[in-house]
Amino acid sequence: MPTQFPSPATPTRTDAQALLEQLAGPGAVLRDDQWVAIEALVVQGRRALVVQRTGWGKSAVYFIAAKLLRAAGRGPTVIVSPLLALMRNQVASAERAGVRAATINSSNVTEWNEVHQRVSSGDLDVLLVSPERLNNPDFRDAVLPALAADAGLVVVDEAHCVSDWGHDFRPDYRRIRTLIGELGSGIPVLATTATANDRVVQDVAAQLGVGGGDTLVLRGGLDRESLRLSVVQAGGPAQRAAWLAAHLDSLPGSGIVYTLTVSQAHDIAALLREQGHTVASYTGSTETAEREQLEADLLNNRVKALIATSALGMGFDKPDLGFVVHLGAPSSPIAYYQQVGRAGRATASAEVILLPGREDADIWRYFASVAFPSEALVRKVIGELEPDRALSTAALEPLVDLGRSRLEMVLKVLDVDGAVRRVKGGWISTGEPWSYDEERYRNLDAARGREQQAMLDYQGTTECRMVFLRSQLDDPELDGNGCGRCDNCAGAHYTADVDAEAASTVRDQLMRPGVEITARKQWPTGLGALGIKLSGRISGGAQPGRVIGRLTDLGWGARLRQLLDGPDCEVPDAVVQAAVAVLKAWDWETRPVAVMGLDSESHPQLIGSLVARLAELGRLQNLGTLHYRPARRPVTAANSAYRVAALVDSWEVPTLDVSGPVLLVDDLVDTGWTMTMAAQALRTAGAPAVLPFAIAAVS
Repeated sequence: MPTQFPSPATPTRTDAQALLEQLAGPGAVLRDDQWVAIEALVVQGRRALVVQRTGWGKSAVYFIAAKLLRAAGRGPTVIVSPLLALMRNQVASAERAGVRAATINSSNVTEWNEVHQRVSSGDLDVLLVSPERLNNPDFRDAVLPALAADAGLVVVDEAHCVSDWGHDFRPDYRRIRTLIGELGSGIPVLATTATANDRVVQDVAAQLGVGGGDTLVLRGGLDRESLRLSVVQAGGPAQRAAWLAAHLDSLPGSGIVYTLTVSQAHDIAALLREQGHTVASYTGSTETAEREQLEADLLNNRVKALIATSALGMGFDKPDLGFVVHLGAPSSPIAYYQQVGRAGRATASAEVILLPGREDADIWRYFASVAFPSEALVRKVIGELEPDRALSTAALEPLVDLGRSRLEMVLKVLDVDGAVRRVKGGWISTGEPWSYDEERYRNLDAARGREQQAMLDYQGTTECRMVFLRSQLDDPELDGNGCGRCDNCAGAHYTADVDAEAASTVRDQLMRPGVEITARKQWPTGLGALGIKLSGRISGGAQPGRVIGRLTDLGWGARLRQLLDGPDCEVPDAVVQAAVAVLKAWDWETRPVAVMGLDSESHPQLIGSLVARLAELGRLQNLGTLHYRPARRPVTAANSAYRVAALVDSWEVPTLDVSGPVLLVDDLVDTGWTMTMAAQALRTAGAPAVLPFAIAAVS
């Protein structure tokens, strides 16, 4: 039988209703299904898995439960929450209900000690923690045991993140299973998500250990009666951006425009501002303080829209958000439903518009390419760690051929699997056996392929779009009846027509060539371990450079991808004209006097002809090509230290006799290390300065 909590009085639905009114206003009414969940947690001490649509009121359930448990003498509620924006929303919501809440995450490091003290003194009702904190040695060893022993409730918000079958897998979420396993007896657990199909639900239940016979599963219908779904096939990047610019002001209220990449978010925000729209960009690279300000601007309707990546995709709560537009399709219907769920929570109607592009699939493939690495690379990570000497991530990075973000993902997965352990100072090996679950990763790749195809099918379906999304999420209440609101049910609300003059103006804006690339300023950590005596700041390197555009750009991106993916050829006139425009606008300290191309196995003709044309048009000395040595080491590494090591002494360096900067030309800039090392070589050869220039940058 479930444990009955000792309390001065058994909480009632009336108590819960009163708290809901504090939380959501006097007009709010506690629904039967919300009370079922609250009663199961507070009165019966059960575990619950709640899979309900966005806007159902999942946060109301756990805040009310937290307050009732606190009143009954129980400890604080611990909420594991994945996003900073979500945490800030949740703290504000908690305070409205008189719930004392605080967070521990990467953005408030200076407050951690104070929060720890508030936990110890019983001065908090709710503690929100990011999943990454659960394995921080100080938090894990000093704070977590006490919380696990006497927490009133443990909540796993956005629980689909625990599953690598979900659209936003985060290895740290799997650490939660350890927390749940160490809970004191009778402590209820609540896992919540809005975006889980049958497969994800089963995996979440298994990962969190909340799928036992006594677990309450509340899984409701996923229809969102306020959302009006549309797909508009407006054409290429310029047409889609022009369509957005023309229709933005007519969309209801304020909203979010999602893009697939950071560069697209910045480019579209700049374009819309030029056309008089009050918008701002919001991405994972936006500073914390600026994010908070932007969220407040949107909440208070001081901007028409935030142009955002998925960094604003989960949990952000603006009940009256009037629209969500996607400039490019996400790779998963699950992710799409999650993002469109930001709209129309407290409005009768909200517009949801997808403007897909032909380049979407290219972006999906890129993100898929940086997924979990091969077994050989993972075992290399394990092999470099020792049981009694910690290595930091930065120190480990030059020993394995993995970039920082992928290395951190691997370490977190290995930690959860028990093969490595995070300690003060870094990571150690546990010596425990570990097996590479190749079948799981192969199945994951196949599942991602099916989800991508489903998004393409969504764009082309003639059936109800809401029914399509609900079927992808295995909605248990799906009856096949159309929503009556989407463009397929009710007729197209928007045409794909774009004013030709407006599209031309936007195209001119998007096709303005020129993106600055910053020079590398610091050598990678740990080059000494690879026999390379380089460390600290880079002196005498390249100056800031320029590229015509990024491969992810809405303007030049498609054209540059086509050029660089195709066979080697003479440089097209349009690319020469773009290069000249970039050079004319370059605010260099000293104009270059010479130009030189970098050796290329894939595009020697393209680079050589561009160098010749620039030399002719700019009256620059043509220094030809900086050739690789015949015995050079191949550069295949993704890791910065490995790339630098492979590039040392790679070129046959001529003796230069030039009186000013050299323009160094390449086809593609990715990490920037080839340009950096080549610039070093030219400086050694006598160039007083080097100005990097490339046709394209990866991102």
